[in-house]
Amino acid sequence: MGFIQEFFTSQSIASTILFLCMTAFTGVMAGKLEVKSVKIGVAGVLFSGILIAHCGAPVDVHVLHFVRDFGLILFVYSIGLDMGPRFFSSFRKDGLLLNLLATGVTLGGFGIACLIYCFTDLSPAVIVGILCGAVTNTPSLGAAQQVLAEQGVAGSAVSETGMAYAVAYPFGVLGIIISILLIRLFFRINTLAEVKSYTEALGSSEAKLQSVEITVVNPGLFGKTIEFVKHIMDKELAVSRIVRNGESIVATDEEMIQQGDVICGVSAQNLIESLEIKIGKVEIARHREISGPLAMINVLLTNRKLAGKTIEQIGIYRRYPANVTRIFRSGMKILPTLETTLELGDTVRVVGKKEILNDVKKELGDSVNELAKPNILSIFLGIFTGIILGSVPIFIPGLPAPAKLGLAGGPLLIAIVLGYRGRIGNLNFYMTPGANLFMRELGIILFLSSVGLLSGEKFVETILCGGWQWMLYGIAVTFVPIMAAGIIARLLKVNYLKICGCLSGSMTDPPALEFANSIAPVQAQATAYATVYPLTMFLRVLLAQIFVLMTLN
Repeated sequence: MGFIQEFFTSQSIASTILFLCMTAFTGVMAGKLEVKSVKIGVAGVLFSGILIAHCGAPVDVHVLHFVRDFGLILFVYSIGLDMGPRFFSSFRKDGLLLNLLATGVTLGGFGIACLIYCFTDLSPAVIVGILCGAVTNTPSLGAAQQVLAEQGVAGSAVSETGMAYAVAYPFGVLGIIISILLIRLFFRINTLAEVKSYTEALGSSEAKLQSVEITVVNPGLFGKTIEFVKHIMDKELAVSRIVRNGESIVATDEEMIQQGDVICGVSAQNLIESLEIKIGKVEIARHREISGPLAMINVLLTNRKLAGKTIEQIGIYRRYPANVTRIFRSGMKILPTLETTLELGDTVRVVGKKEILNDVKKELGDSVNELAKPNILSIFLGIFTGIILGSVPIFIPGLPAPAKLGLAGGPLLIAIVLGYRGRIGNLNFYMTPGANLFMRELGIILFLSSVGLLSGEKFVETILCGGWQWMLYGIAVTFVPIMAAGIIARLLKVNYLKICGCLSGSMTDPPALEFANSIAPVQAQATAYATVYPLTMFLRVLLAQIFVLMTLN
């Protein structure tokens, strides 16, 4: 049994990996514990690592440094790929206001950290740890520790950054939840009324797609083909089928329009008036099954040969009595046009004759197994490019050394661009949601396990020797900016549910989002969270580095 004892008494790669696995297992289990609808989630891994290190676990710091950085890269890269498709569209409508509020929260916390540095004798390493923990942002901690190491700061001081992060983290989670409750109490908000207001606003949203039935009354269209209508209305209407004398028929390109025909299709809410002018009376179609010889199917695009081609290039509507009516991509609904590019993983809605729909399925792929194959080449290429970008110096006037996007910011920015683009040439960057979630969870668990094991040896001693003051400073960094932003948002008449999501996203805090989602069964909170998350993540990573470079002499 001596070899087992050796695991727990000597520093080695094997023993370090053993304690990493022990930390991950116990931390994930602890994170699942729920107290009054609140869970600490993945932060349990951090506290588990601190406890195991405090008990004297022998670990190899060089191995932990590698695992920490690699885990951070996996985490931020998966986040970027997931957020990329929605990043630029998030600035439409009230997305700009929400991002401004979240930016205010980010800059507010940064400003308070600067005040703490000016009026206390705490080291920059400790203050940046408080800043990162108080806003529950793990990638910014990784970026700050990387800059500290590059600037020649001692390893013990870098470990203090992790301890300060752990001390400030708990109220970072609780502070958002308390702020959400206080804002509701202060403004006497009726949650049901907010749900109704959000639902009504969503119903009138310009981006919302509608199934429409258009009775043709424009005599200029009588005798024209469906192909003619598709080209003149390409960006306004996706034609599904024609109802003639009560029967549904396929809207093939050669089909001639007759007086009294009803063209069924999909359009956007804000385009309905244009359809009435050009075609005829428009009615919003009720949800009902397509009867007769026609049917509707949703097909998963898994044929890699078709990915990256437009609907016109693929030509389903030319070779089959069928039409593409909707595209679902990364939680978005897209109105298909002839120029719309289909990407791997898209769900395509097709309406056509029943007997040919299986052939359409086979051509588009519809194979989950095909998507399950890992796209390893694109992952490593993206990470490789991200690390190079993260190493490029950014010269900011007034800083003694250039800032860098680092191992957190570089891969994050590249992943956002690749997630938005979807492909470069023939190289596709699609990743299944399951694979993305696995990489994200693995990355954050590896990172937090390493941070906990590196920081836990002197954690209790630090708390007893004045570390409790760090917690008070962390409360200020957490509480003041989000309360100010919440009050301003409400005075600007922003929906309370959106405020909850915005505040949670401004702190990049999934546990807070879980609490916000429990307030009402609508998507307002999650949508606002996703809207502000990418920009907030980028700013927090950059500002943590700027703080270190500003304050190190």
